[in-house]
Amino acid sequence: MSSLAIGRARRGSMGLGTALAGALSAIAANPLRAALTMLGIVIGTAAVIATVAVGSGAREVVLAQIRSLGSNLIIILPGAQSTGGVRTGTGFSQTLTYDDGTAILRDVPSVALAVPGVRSTQQVVAGGANWSTTVQGTTLDFLEAREWEIAAGRAWTAEEEARAAKVALVGESVAVALFGDADPVGAQIRIRNVPFEVVGLLARKGQASTGLDQDDLVLTPLWTARRSIIGASRANARAVGTILVKVHEGEDMAAVEEDVRALLRQRHRLAATEPDDFSMRNLAEIAATRDASARTLSVLLSSVATVSLLVGGIGIMNIMLVSVTERTREIGLRLAVGARRRDILLQFLLEAVTLSLIGGLAGIALGVAAANLAAASAGWPVLIEPAAVGIAVGFSALVGIVFGFYPARRAATLDPIAALRHE
Repeated sequence: MSSLAIGRARRGSMGLGTALAGALSAIAANPLRAALTMLGIVIGTAAVIATVAVGSGAREVVLAQIRSLGSNLIIILPGAQSTGGVRTGTGFSQTLTYDDGTAILRDVPSVALAVPGVRSTQQVVAGGANWSTTVQGTTLDFLEAREWEIAAGRAWTAEEEARAAKVALVGESVAVALFGDADPVGAQIRIRNVPFEVVGLLARKGQASTGLDQDDLVLTPLWTARRSIIGASRANARAVGTILVKVHEGEDMAAVEEDVRALLRQRHRLAATEPDDFSMRNLAEIAATRDASARTLSVLLSSVATVSLLVGGIGIMNIMLVSVTERTREIGLRLAVGARRRDILLQFLLEAVTLSLIGGLAGIALGVAAANLAAASAGWPVLIEPAAVGIAVGFSALVGIVFGFYPARRAATLDPIAALRHE
């Protein structure tokens, strides 16, 4: 021990700054051992930061995909159809009508928009190029319900919708496939050999949560699609393939869903014992389910990473016990010249905490780097949450205190005479 430290010990209690300086000096005296001691803390902290950051980024991607569909939406599809004992999937029957959408908007106060639509896959031709895409007939309210902007051109007008004008809006993927870098607005496309004027280009939406390209789409007025592309059923000329319901902000989606279900069952004259002849999908519930799954995965991974921190704490305790044994004569000398036992306790405890904090800081840097690397590989953003960083650092300090206390107390309770005789 230095003469300065002995002098301070003779004068009385050791200050926090002196204890910290002594702790750093002891750590610097054995850098390799200190590095190996901190390894568990570094790995544990890095794992916590990386898993939380990557998990948060992945969750944000999923939620962004759900939001791209539009907020507060309920999708209503026709029910299944049974023919000769063979039951088709959802959407094959014609149990929904344009008038169902009108009734939903009129009779359910919480509904802001009810947008009927029909769709089919068609080959779209422009000049010498052609592209197979989804053609959807809908109303002007579709853009508001889906919160879909127009990047260039305009939407069709109410007058064009009423007279079933042959106008269309194209998604970015269709525009690139048919026109390349050229502006599609004002150009002519053919759908089933029927000419349509492209009046607008839809803003990019990207992939849906299902992986489908939302921009691979052509929109036309509903009755235009019915008369010129898809055709109308002779049995039900007003049948539609989907009704998109947008609910007012702040309303209980589940309650609105039940109100809409009750209304449709009444309109379709279904008995209490009969099943729904339609299906409903609440996008808010899908988002909540996926968000909960992502959070559960993040918690699981963080729990596994926490085990690494505990293992690192055990490593710190072992090394500190070894350090106490190696420095027994030094401890005896300090006690003999007047150092108080709490001074010894403070210095060894500070050594453990300092090791943990340095390891925690190194772990944060490693975790951020690992999170950025993983996110770059997966193609999603990294969200470094301050709470996760704070928890990681705080837990590192806690590990140092918990696992460093026993070695520090053991050092402080040594008998000075026995310590001085220690070989």
